[in-house]
Amino acid sequence: MDRIVVTGGLGFIGSNLIELLVKKGFFVINIDKVSYASNYYNTLEFKNNKNYKFFKLDIINSKKLLSIFNKYKPKAIFNLAAETHVDRSIDSPEPFIKSNVLGTFNLLESFKKYSKNNKSKLIHVSTDEVYGDIIKGRTKENHPYNPSSPYAASKASSDHIVFSYIKTFNLKAIITNCSNNYGPRQHPEKLIPKMIYNIINNKPLLVYGNGKNSREWIYVKDHCEALFKIFKFGKIGETYNIGSNKNLNNIEVCKKLLNVAKKNIKIGTKVKIKFIKDRPGHDKRYALDSKKLIKKLKWRPKEKFSNGVYKTFIWYLNNKKYYKSLNKKDIIKRLGNI
Repeated sequence: MDRIVVTGGLGFIGSNLIELLVKKGFFVINIDKVSYASNYYNTLEFKNNKNYKFFKLDIINSKKLLSIFNKYKPKAIFNLAAETHVDRSIDSPEPFIKSNVLGTFNLLESFKKYSKNNKSKLIHVSTDEVYGDIIKGRTKENHPYNPSSPYAASKASSDHIVFSYIKTFNLKAIITNCSNNYGPRQHPEKLIPKMIYNIINNKPLLVYGNGKNSREWIYVKDHCEALFKIFKFGKIGETYNIGSNKNLNNIEVCKKLLNVAKKNIKIGTKVKIKFIKDRPGHDKRYALDSKKLIKKLKWRPKEKFSNGVYKTFIWYLNNKKYYKSLNKKDIIKRLGNI
């Protein structure tokens, strides 16, 4: 049985990826430092599976990483361990540099030693935010990096470090840049689960600025299928954009959520869109060109936003214990990241 390591597997995308990999018959080793965004609730569906193993470990610890690699001999490592919240990066950039830059560096050092004499590969999972504000058109993989926030800059730095290891050390790695994800298990510091929480709890939907900031939205399970496709058939040393080619602004997202909510629950009187002061360096639009992935690897997103957001709303409605498993201050304090 082939073994795969997923870093950051207690998080949103990581836990959904592990679920997919276990279902496909892989033995998955989950490495997670257990931060505020980590949640054991995310692994309830597979935590007792004989093909799943968890290690509490920060990827900065390259020595222990290497020992795990040497013991389990994974065929691939998916690196999803990262700090990801823009607002937090503005408040306190240092954790983002430690996790996203130094963490990636130490992971690369461990992987370089481990993969020297085998065919294992590293899939480094990044973001569309590295490209910065895209007012018109869509960014291809060769688009210049122009990050706006400390978060985006830390991810751009990690991408560049991976590139350097590919070129200098012939490291067997692939980089992916994905658009905004949504779906089950996402921390409510992010836009959609935050707005769902507010709708369920009769709170206003707080939206930055004029609400017209636009993002490309992809259902998390489509992203995970793309990552699997890239692992199986992607070319070493390449970068692949992963997106839905469908953009929505904050107001449109909130209205679609409200439409779903009205059909499934009674809406409270305080549930209204309310505009608040914009955050610093707020990019107006992100948009990816994913034609390379579609053409070369025959992947396409399956989930339409209307159906995906319905599934997401119902999941949170049926999993209110998920919100209770989190620090309430993290839910109330943070606005939805977009």
